[in-house]
Amino acid sequence: MKTPSGALQFILPAVACVFVCITGLAQEKKAEAKSEGPVYPRVNLTPYYEVDATWPERPANMPWGHVPGIAVDKHDHVYVFTRTNPPVQVYTAAGKFVRAWGSGVISNAHHLKIDREGHVWITDIGFHVVRKFTPDGQMLLSIGTPGQKGEGPRHLNMPTDLTVAPNGDLFISDGYGNSRVAHYDKHGHFIKAWGALGIGSANFSIPHAIANDSKGRLYVADRNNVRVQVFDRFGKLTGSWRDVVVPWGFWVAPNDDIWVCGSTPSPWRVDPKYPAAPLGCPPKDQVFMRFNTEGKLLQQWTIPKGEDDKEKPGELNWLHCIALDSKGNIYAGDIIGRRAQKFVRKQ
Repeated sequence: MKTPSGALQFILPAVACVFVCITGLAQEKKAEAKSEGPVYPRVNLTPYYEVDATWPERPANMPWGHVPGIAVDKHDHVYVFTRTNPPVQVYTAAGKFVRAWGSGVISNAHHLKIDREGHVWITDIGFHVVRKFTPDGQMLLSIGTPGQKGEGPRHLNMPTDLTVAPNGDLFISDGYGNSRVAHYDKHGHFIKAWGALGIGSANFSIPHAIANDSKGRLYVADRNNVRVQVFDRFGKLTGSWRDVVVPWGFWVAPNDDIWVCGSTPSPWRVDPKYPAAPLGCPPKDQVFMRFNTEGKLLQQWTIPKGEDDKEKPGELNWLHCIALDSKGNIYAGDIIGRRAQKFVRKQ
């Protein structure tokens, strides 16, 4: 059957139009596919951390105040040092309550450390002392004159932290009042001290935490000066990590990586709510940082800063202390948030 020649005048243009439309749509889809870019491999190549909002299973009669100190022992027991009673509370990595102690013995908690032999060292800025305890709270040694602040061999002034060197010597960041490092032998006998308030290389402005590595190198969190000062065991300055972090607390890993918690650098400012607060208070952010012993930044993780009295799980507010367990999970305590939290390492 033949199509009338007149009809071809209408059919052929219609077919051509359909062909052009189909071709155009194909080209548009091809262009859209190109505009979307490559399909990236969605693989996490860096560790990250998620809060365990159920940690710990804190008994109803275990209150928390500010949490300035935290440490983990060789059994992965987590020691939470808080400004309330009882001030030392111990939990497992799974969150089970183990024990608590320190009521009536500790006035105002600051940092807490556990030495290689498992002894617990606390700094008390209220009584102006540093004390050594057994894991269950029996006091073994006290440095400083309880209730009396001072600067001589027998006195401390609001000490902030202590570290035990590989040879057993004791180094105290002394601290809010004296702006010095005080060196004692393992029996608590005074050897020497160095440092004074200021901004020079021989000065400190709130030496807020102190740690040492397996070689005996000392790391001092010179908080207001926005630096970590590195010394040998004789007090000679060997390094300065500047302009990277406002350091509040340390944790030294078994391989000598130096973990630092705090906030990123900021200028001095005055908040009417905290008129006498040091630099970085309130902090503008919250960070965990991992350095090697030469001061190279190896890893960084930021945590949301919580709003006062409205902190949510996974937020920190005036992050003060950090510790890691054997699986790389991070435990952190804050001041305004009044909490200890567990951040589970993911990959």
